Amino acid sequence: MKKFKLLVLAGDGIGPEVTDCGLQLINAIENKEDISFEIKKELVGGAAIDAFGEAIKNETIELAKKSDAVLWGAVGGPKWDNPSASVRPEQGLLKIRSELNLWANLRPVKIWKELIDSSSIKKEKLENVDILVIRELVSGAYFGKPQERRIVNGKREAVDTIYYNEDQIARIAHLGFKLAKKRRNKLHSIDKANVLESSRLWREVVQEIQTQYTEVDFQNILVDAATMHLIREPSDFDVVIASNMFGDIITDEASMLSGSLGMLPSASLSNLSDEGIGFGLYEPIHGSAPDITGLGIANPIAMFLCIAMLFRHSLNLENIALKIESSVADTIKAGLRTRDIAIELKESISTNEMATAIINSYNKK
Repeated sequence: MKKFKLLVLAGDGIGPEVTDCGLQLINAIENKEDISFEIKKELVGGAAIDAFGEAIKNETIELAKKSDAVLWGAVGGPKWDNPSASVRPEQGLLKIRSELNLWANLRPVKIWKELIDSSSIKKEKLENVDILVIRELVSGAYFGKPQERRIVNGKREAVDTIYYNEDQIARIAHLGFKLAKKRRNKLHSIDKANVLESSRLWREVVQEIQTQYTEVDFQNILVDAATMHLIREPSDFDVVIASNMFGDIITDEASMLSGSLGMLPSASLSNLSDEGIGFGLYEPIHGSAPDITGLGIANPIAMFLCIAMLFRHSLNLENIALKIESSVADTIKAGLRTRDIAIELKESISTNEMATAIINSYNKK
């Protein structure tokens, strides 16, 4: 029997609700497959601030380092919504990304044909959309120094720094090209090389790496052009690589192609093998959604797809990942919908009802 260690950090808002559904799925997998999990749970985000005065404890970071993967819910909410506060929920996520060197953020955006009416984009533009955005996660504008506010001649100033070195860029480029070869053999690299020196280095290094992957259809694209083209012809994109800030923006835009954030998972990876297997933190991108917390209407599908990614990218169990994804697909094809993806609210089911339906489908495979 294969045994794995999993750290669960449910966080705030709907994080605990969808994480509980995810753990129900993991329990079903343990009962069906020849694997077992040692599961530990800790507080993060606002819950950790209330309990410990910090967004994540150092002990929690150490637990993560000893685990095979981390399952993350969501952090934040109105209670802690003060940008000037010295301790904020999102600091927990930034810290664990940095401490564990989670440098590659994978965000798949796939349009389910049964849900095409949920999107505000024209149907004909969404056919065959299947995008994988790879965002660099531990450098760039969010981590560069100096990053500060200051007073000069009695006036307020602020400065942020976009920092990259060639090794950070090269590893993202290699991963992008390798994953493109496993998909539709197409890669876009997003930058702002006409203005930013950091983007000029980004483009230079990516183009050097590209010479090792000449079979991949490759294109540089400026970030402003990319945001327009993503809406105009989203099916043109396959794998996309981007810096931290540009990746943050483009993934949120891409997520809206699906019509609901509740459908979209993400994986943040480090220590990757040539096959793309390594330690990972898996997180739905929907956030804490305080407006629906406790109502029992959150969509658990993103969390279930996170668990599929966990089995694929950290545990190297592709067969189980495919079963999970197939179970989600079967449930959607059966017409079951949570509120966020229901055309009419009267047709929607609860968080737990959706989770149960997907798990029942898995148990039949």
